[in-house]
Amino acid sequence: MQLPPPRGPLSAWVIDHLRGGVGPAPQLAEPWSDDDFHLALWCFYELHYRGFDESAPDAEWDPELLAFRAELEKPWTSWLQTSCRRLVTDEPPSAQLRRLIDADDGPPLAAYLQRHADLDQFREFVLNRSVYQLKEADPHSFGIPRLDGATKAALVEIQADEYGGGRPERMHSELFRTTMRWLGLDDSYGHYVPEVPAVTLAWANVMSLFALHSRWTGALLGHLAALEMTSTLPNRRYAAGAARLGATDEQARYFTEHVVADAVHEQIAAHDLCDTYAADHPDATADILFGASCSLTLDNLLADHLLTTWAVADTSRQAAS
Repeated sequence: MQLPPPRGPLSAWVIDHLRGGVGPAPQLAEPWSDDDFHLALWCFYELHYRGFDESAPDAEWDPELLAFRAELEKPWTSWLQTSCRRLVTDEPPSAQLRRLIDADDGPPLAAYLQRHADLDQFREFVLNRSVYQLKEADPHSFGIPRLDGATKAALVEIQADEYGGGRPERMHSELFRTTMRWLGLDDSYGHYVPEVPAVTLAWANVMSLFALHSRWTGALLGHLAALEMTSTLPNRRYAAGAARLGATDEQARYFTEHVVADAVHEQIAAHDLCDTYAADHPDATADILFGASCSLTLDNLLADHLLTTWAVADTSRQAAS
């Protein structure tokens, strides 16, 4: 994969360093929601996935890069902690996760895509989602070697389905590629990173933050649980919206697959994964809920961005006519 164009001094330094450049890292001066900030973080994290054609093979362990990544992660983690920490009770995590999710009243993105979105809007939704969906499940797989016994087995059961149960054509990332091709999008890994806004990069970056730090194992599991527990109804609506816009069953299969699979994964993630992990790690419940809250918060921010963008465009079109 090629390195993306920089969006400011932070990402410019990272990209230049990966190409062999030298020089001191710039000072942090931008908020967490800045494009430059999150593109820099995304480049750091991507070194631990597929990397870049232009960087050295061992760049992921470059001391200067790791030191600067740690500096970026401080304000990022601080914002997440301030925005997404939730009170914890003595109930099992599964009960607290359900209450957290039921209380979430995020923007109605799925309903809009089901009933109102035009093809360009649906295309933009899929384009933004591709930043994560083309490596779907990979961040959460970092948790497997950190777990034991029933907890590990539960995570592996979920991940095995995500990777198609041994059938490459059934991998969820491959199903997503079929949807992208229906919409005329380039399904190359990472192709749209240069185009997406900071909130999309942040939505993907939070998974990598939890994935790459064993300290955040509980948050990684909570994040996955929230994804699984909030998936069935939205994906049913996405599938209906895709069909309304002309998608065939095959082109919409990414969404319909999740309607079925995640109804099962929801129970495994809440009970067999999070409850079991908390039973073995009594102090982990707060992190499990934190990870779930981060998932909901970033998902809502991305949904709000898309709906706001479309509303502004609709208003402009109406004014012009």
